[in-house]
Amino acid sequence: MYRHAARRGASGFSLVELMVTVAIIGILASIALPSYNEHVRKGRRAGGAACAATMAQGMERHYTAALTYATAPNADTLDNRCDPDALRFYSMRVEQLAAKTYRITATPRDRQVGDSCGTLSIDHTGAKQPATAGCW
Repeated sequence: MYRHAARRGASGFSLVELMVTVAIIGILASIALPSYNEHVRKGRRAGGAACAATMAQGMERHYTAALTYATAPNADTLDNRCDPDALRFYSMRVEQLAAKTYRITATPRDRQVGDSCGTLSIDHTGAKQPATAGCW
């Protein structure tokens, strides 16, 4: 007679089931998010390292032609060959510039600041800092 009578065996989720599901999703997200963030930082770090290596190649090309690093183009000119995304997360500088020496540094900025490798650098001998595995 009553159309709105409670149906037995009605389908749906109880509040407890829903809360357990939300808790499980929260736990999985809290485990996965740091791993994802580290993966993204590694990708950005690879871009910064590639940019520093590209700038070092430019310095070497200049040295081949001029026999000095002292007259090399500035960092703004050298980093024109770099990926724009790398330049969003790393500031590039040429330091210790002299006739026979240079050092290129890639300093993390913005969301890359917390990176475990910190500042990346490469010099005229090809020595890369930090020498920690996985940074270069």
